[in-house]
Amino acid sequence: MEKTSYNKVTNDIVELLKKACNGHVLTGDQINDDFCHDEMRIYGTAMPDVVVEAETTEEVSEVMKICSANRIPVTPSGARTDLAGGPVAKYGGVILSTTKMNKILSYDIDNLVVRIQPGVLLNDLAQDALSKGLMYPPDPGEKFATVGGNVSTNAGGMRAVKYGTTRDYVRAMTVVLPTGEIVHEGAAVSKCSSGYGIKDLMIGSEGTLGIITELTLKLIVAPKETMSMIVPFPTLEDAIHSVPKLFAAHLNPQALEFMEKDVVIDTEKLLGKDVYPKTLDGVDINAYVLVTFDGNDQDELMDIIEAASEVVLEAGAVDVLVADTPQQLRDAWAVRSSLLESIEGNTKLLDECDVVVPITKIPEFLTYVKTLQNGHSYTIKDFGHAGDGNLHIYLCSNDDDKEQFMRESGEFMKKAYAKAVELGGLISGEHGIGSGKMDYLKEFAGPVNMRLMRGIKKVFDPNMILNPGKVCFDPEECYED
Repeated sequence: MEKTSYNKVTNDIVELLKKACNGHVLTGDQINDDFCHDEMRIYGTAMPDVVVEAETTEEVSEVMKICSANRIPVTPSGARTDLAGGPVAKYGGVILSTTKMNKILSYDIDNLVVRIQPGVLLNDLAQDALSKGLMYPPDPGEKFATVGGNVSTNAGGMRAVKYGTTRDYVRAMTVVLPTGEIVHEGAAVSKCSSGYGIKDLMIGSEGTLGIITELTLKLIVAPKETMSMIVPFPTLEDAIHSVPKLFAAHLNPQALEFMEKDVVIDTEKLLGKDVYPKTLDGVDINAYVLVTFDGNDQDELMDIIEAASEVVLEAGAVDVLVADTPQQLRDAWAVRSSLLESIEGNTKLLDECDVVVPITKIPEFLTYVKTLQNGHSYTIKDFGHAGDGNLHIYLCSNDDDKEQFMRESGEFMKKAYAKAVELGGLISGEHGIGSGKMDYLKEFAGPVNMRLMRGIKKVFDPNMILNPGKVCFDPEECYED
């Protein structure tokens, strides 16, 4: 496969796109800075030639037919909360925004499914489902991401330890292929053994194989009660070592998170709250486990909390603080939900990785990566999902030398990813590869897997126009056919 080249968006093509989308097309000064980057600006910014704000599957189909026929690159875009450069139009062309496709279309209460457009925000779906006594279990940290974006990266979130990731809740989808063809994958049923799993291939493909225009999602009956417990530990090692013991006791937590003291202090300052204890009975607290359980009544949950308290105290916890009122629950989780916002607010230059390792290897991995900051301009902040081993590691620098930071970050990432793989893990648990992590995927997936992924890409996207420069395909490289 030779290097891929693209054509420019001419005025004639702009007029065709306007006709296809009832004029919902932005050009020139109409395109604001938000369309030039995602939340991780460090992976670069790029100005698209055109932004198309589609409203229907048919409009998306017409746009893709026009762009395919004229070899114009197309970058799918939602709320742009991505952290790996996924929605950045590296090669110009068209950004196809789905944010106007934001309708919750229908519920099938008896079969516990909901149909939505991809631009529906996670927060809106979660709240709407709860109003009907239902729950959409996936709970990624960014509540104002689009659900289509969640599906495109197979986002996990804090309830994944009990309920699974986004993948586990996608029953069916409508997809527009890069050629403009419309396909329907899956069905509103719980089983499928009907040929290759194209639906599952689309999930986590980061908009490189097709554009999702409708989703049918599984729901569950919402638990009636929820309780959380803040568990302070003197060391991170003690905190993480308590996690397998909770599972062994068959306690089935809804969420199981860990945080370290320095990040918690910064976040509490941001929120103006003092929620997590820093010392108890003369013991310095350096790490916390935040555990949530759900069930049908408070008596049931109190029994679970008592059993869990015994487990963690035997594992070295200094105390157990139960958040059993709505305000205590909100405060405990407000800190956890704002950790990244706090890190971003205190940092000029930021890079991140979201490796996933076996739970028991979390302390070894974090101890190792923290040694990598010695002698460098960056410091490391971290938190993560203790229940599934998905760790969010942030390199933070307040220097102004971006070139040096990126060089040091690249060295860090190679070593950190190598360690994660050595410990039996993977280089991304939920944030995806985008453009920022392509080189690392190539190194750690190996040549055979990369050849298979590029082969799949070419079958779906023969002109290689959809989200180029992401995951496994770089137009500027040559590949063997």
